[in-house]
Formats: sequence, C-alpha cells, structure tokens
Amino acid sequence: MIFKSYLAEQNINSIATDLILFFGENIGLKNEFKKKIKSNNKNIKTITFFQEEIVKDENKFFREILNVSLFEKEKIYIIEQANDKILEILEKIKSDIDNQKIYLFADLLDKKSKLRNFFEKSKNTSAIACYADNEITIKKIILNKLIKFKGLSPQNVNIIMENCNLDRDKLNNELEKILTFFTNEKIESDKLEALLNAKINDNFNLLKDEAINGNKNKTNNLLSDTIIEPEKNILYLNIINQRFNKISDVLRMVQTTNLENAINIIKPPIFWKDKASFVEQTKKWDTKKIKNILNKTYSIEIEIKSNSVINKNVLLKKLLVDICVLANAS
Repeated sequence: MIFKSYLAEQNINSIATDLILFFGENIGLKNEFKKKIKSNNKNIKTITFFQEEIVKDENKFFREILNVSLFEKEKIYIIEQANDKILEILEKIKSDIDNQKIYLFADLLDKKSKLRNFFEKSKNTSAIACYADNEITIKKIILNKLIKFKGLSPQNVNIIMENCNLDRDKLNNELEKILTFFTNEKIESDKLEALLNAKINDNFNLLKDEAINGNKNKTNNLLSDTIIEPEKNILYLNIINQRFNKISDVLRMVQTTNLENAINIIKPPIFWKDKASFVEQTKKWDTKKIKNILNKTYSIEIEIKSNSVINKNVLLKKLLVDICVLANAS
C-alpha cells in the first residue's frame, strides 16, 4: 500500500507493515528516516545489508532472518541500494518474517518497477515515495527547527535556503551548524552569512583545528594560505572559543565516564566529520591550558573592539601560533 512521506515523518511507527520500501531522489529525507528507525528502536538489534551482498549469498540472509534467539525475539533489517533484483528473494522470505521489520531504501523507481508495484499494491507492505523537496518544504523545515530562535527574519531564512539549494542533506548540515554556533538562540545576520560561507568557514576551521592539534608545519602553511577577513575576526574568535569550551566540557565529563561516551552524549553534538580531530585535541589539552587560551581570546576581543586602527589579522594569527605552541607544551 502507498503511505505518504509526510505522515511517516510525523510518526514512522504508524507504518504497521513488516516490509517497508522508501524510494526516490531525496537522499536527505531517506537519511532522516534511517535515523528515526534506529532512534525509535534503540533496544532492538538493527542489521544493515546491501542488496548486492544478499543477491550474492541469499542463504546467509535467510539464516539471519530465521535465526531468532531467546534474547533477540525482534530484529530490524535495513537493505540499502534496493531494486527489482531483491524482489524474488523477499517473496521467498516474507512468510517467515516474525516480529521483524525489513526497511528497504532505493533510488528513484519508475512506475514499471516490479519492486515498487509489489510494495504499493500488496496489503502487507508499504511504499513511501521520497521525492525532491521544494521551497515550501525546505522553508517549513527551517522554521520548525529554529522555532525558538530570535532573529529568524525572512532575510535569514532566505540565506539558509539559498545556501542549501533545496538539498535536505545539506540543509540538515547547515541547521546543525546554526544550532551549535548560536547557543544563545539569537541569530545575527552577519554571523549567519559568515558561518554558512562554506569555503571561508571550512578553511578557517581547518587552520583552527591544526593549531589546536599542535601541528606546527600545517599551521604555518595554512596561516599563509587561508583568507582571514578582518571584519570577521570576532566570528573567528567565537569559533575558537566554542571549540575550547567543548573540549573543556568533555574533559569534565570524562571524570565520570569514558571519552567516547562523553563525546557521543555531549550537547550540542560534535559533527561526525570533526570527531577524529576532536579526540586528538582532547588528548593535547587540559583545563589549565584551556583557561590560558580563553583569557587570551577575551583580551584580543576587547582590544579589537576598542582599537579601530589595530591590525586585527596580526592579533588573530599570533593567537593561532600561541595555541599551536601551547598544545605541545607539557
């Protein structure tokens, strides 16, 4: 049967069937469904297969489906990159599914697709089309996600929309940046533009990370190559402060839990692509060294705001050098 995507977004558990197909070009929406499936079933074992490995060895898949133990009466399966080739295998196994759910994720399937037809027309299956977002759906996501934020003007909404180009995956990435950066839940247009300027932001973040990691050669090279805009120096200081405050928070948490768990549960969360670098940084810094740097960033911010003729770039670059040196200090 056909199930509307917006209803699944509201409550994915309302889909009662055991076989569920998500298909379409909206990668971001499909990724959101995968997260919801895992989040809503934390106590149930979730196993991911790619269709190719099932087709190559369908007996392995059958054994997994039929192997229901006393301790694992329920299981969830996610099948990636599904197409018509998987249909025959599903038809063999569908009568043996007991207290288990199988979620399939496919690219755009045309109306002639056997897999799509099977899921749309069978009473015991569900098909959810994940079509591309438009301006209305993207705007709705932004407004819902940032509902508590002040300064969410039409201009700022447009800045976010233009930056993601109707790509929900990129939109979620940018919204995560906003939630992490504007911790006071107040959006300022100039800071928002700088934050979402991918090239400048990514380049500065790379420089910042190498300095905090204490990598002298890379920091030196990036200081020459990175464009540092004088009018954005306060933003750069905020980015540095946020990273050190986050490291400080994790260092406090590891007194009662391990490092991996502390990083996983900290709020706002660490971006997945930053985790490896963040782990290395926590090993380089302690609370005393962090306090030293935070005092320096505070002094530099005061100096920048009170002295209009001072060379702001020189101050910021010296700070990054000091950070790199201190990272390696015992």
